[in-house]
Amino acid sequence: MSPTAGPAGERVPSPAGPAWSRWVGRFLARVVWSTQVLGSENVPTEGPVVLAANHTGVVDGPIVLGVAPRPLHVLVKEEMFVGPVGWVLRAAGQIPVDRSGGRRALATGLGVLRRDGAVGVFPEGNRGRGDATSARAGVAWLALNGKARVVPVAVLGTRRTGEASTGSRDCVAGWSSGSASRSPSSGRPA
Repeated sequence: MSPTAGPAGERVPSPAGPAWSRWVGRFLARVVWSTQVLGSENVPTEGPVVLAANHTGVVDGPIVLGVAPRPLHVLVKEEMFVGPVGWVLRAAGQIPVDRSGGRRALATGLGVLRRDGAVGVFPEGNRGRGDATSARAGVAWLALNGKARVVPVAVLGTRRTGEASTGSRDCVAGWSSGSASRSPSSGRPA
């Protein structure tokens, strides 16, 4: 498998995209929102890793991208990949996902993990209450097939579309320790 082809032959985004685009996320996280980051030491600095975050607000993706301690390819709903926003997302190395059946996105994410990269996933599949009660199986599939560690991420302080704003621009992104779970096929923490 070449560095630009995934296990099913799909194009795997370049690591260069997240290297520059995380600065956009940092701007949003640090300037627009006053984001406090807790537990970033729980994110492995090397090797394949899946960051699994709750999803309550439209800015969750850019904030997680901006405060992640390493470059990150995030699964983003394919409807966002149109016009200028779509061009930026592709250039940023983000991965379009068809939420009705995201096999292509999972295969692309697997390609990123196989080159020891990091993939961000919102297991709920869309914005919700943030309690992850409707999580899908993509995170587990990526972890098992990519021999990746999984780090749970809590994003607090963003709001769902349509909810009244409290006027606060405070946000917290917390990285939980993933040491309790290990990838069965690698023996490494999952």
